[in-house]
Amino acid sequence: MNFLRTTLAAPIALAAFSAPVWAADCPIKVGVLHSLSGTMAISETTLKDTVLMLVDKQNKAGGLLGCQIEPVVVDPASDWPLFAEKARELLSVQEVDVIFGGWTSVSRKSVLPVIEELNGLMFYPVQYEGEESSKNVFYTGAAPNQQAIPATDYFLDELGVEKFALLGTDYVYPRTTNNILESYLASKGVSENDIFVNYTPFGHSDWSKIVADVVALGADGKKVGVISTINGDANIGFYKELAAAGINADDIPVIAFSVGEEELSGLDTTNLVGHLAAWNYFMSSDTPENAEFVKDWHAFIGDEKRVTNDPMEATYIGFNMWANAVTAAESTEVDAVRAKMYGQEYPNLTGGTAVMNGNHHLSKPVLIGEIQEDGQFDIVSQTDVVAGDAWTDFLPASAVLKSDWMELGCGMYNTETETCVQIKSNY
Repeated sequence: MNFLRTTLAAPIALAAFSAPVWAADCPIKVGVLHSLSGTMAISETTLKDTVLMLVDKQNKAGGLLGCQIEPVVVDPASDWPLFAEKARELLSVQEVDVIFGGWTSVSRKSVLPVIEELNGLMFYPVQYEGEESSKNVFYTGAAPNQQAIPATDYFLDELGVEKFALLGTDYVYPRTTNNILESYLASKGVSENDIFVNYTPFGHSDWSKIVADVVALGADGKKVGVISTINGDANIGFYKELAAAGINADDIPVIAFSVGEEELSGLDTTNLVGHLAAWNYFMSSDTPENAEFVKDWHAFIGDEKRVTNDPMEATYIGFNMWANAVTAAESTEVDAVRAKMYGQEYPNLTGGTAVMNGNHHLSKPVLIGEIQEDGQFDIVSQTDVVAGDAWTDFLPASAVLKSDWMELGCGMYNTETETCVQIKSNY
């Protein structure tokens, strides 16, 4: 890779530093744990490139602690157990100071026991189902209350949806998210009979019966909406089947949690126009920060047609917070950096400021976007800043739990018994 050769060959930029006594061992190593092959490569390769862009920019600004940053890239190949092996390699053999990586929840859960055993530090940049809190992970993607709950509120309050089809791919993120949503809808007075739940395997292609079931849900004249946690290329067949059935976004709107600019790029969006997605960032955000980010991305990647997306912004925020925490700690040592992460603030790309809380989740706004013909999103709703919640209020066992690593030193504090439940991750 030319970038790596250029970076490693470049002289360490010490001019901006006056021989600091706290200089780290050089170079500072950043592990990049994203699939570059297999089913998730289409999404994760972009995040690998995002980390490399951020490292490049930081190095050009003088690096960190008088050192240049060296990215160490591995390929877990969309193989969930291999994520654990590659994480161990990064920490034990390559001796990286931090890891940026993961996409699916099963990949993250594969890594957890390793980084907790070796006291590594990982930044996870993708929306997820919550119900987890590790002192070794900073979750910069959305928790359910920063995506799923506001999206459901938009259906209820803005579109008048009365019946809900919860369609998801069959793995932990959709199932846990939909469990939360079923409970939330019940709290809003939606009858169990007005909720249709269905799960399909990765790559599912025959959507005719499921779409027919969704259409039948509205036979009584009530407004139906689809909340989609369908992942990957199965979305293509789903939207095509909706169109084949003569259903458009006005008839039955779909709001998706796993469809962004990257997934839409190169696709025929004719069947998707008017449907929705919920994220914390869209490329169409009109802010100076986003304009600079998109410009930097196009210059680095060498292709002005390449899009940006929400997990890229989450990576951007996490990387810059980590760099600032390293500077504040005057060290790359994990415990020192973690202590300086709490309260870190960094401008997000949609306006305003992201804040890292003591539960290792960000505070940031929630956006609803409507799909346009060009594969971009028209932002139709934006909330105030929402603090990410590790444990949902809408599952009884979780409602009593609190994550607070800063004050309580506990990710699973029971507010009723006032005790900390310390569970070693073993997924």
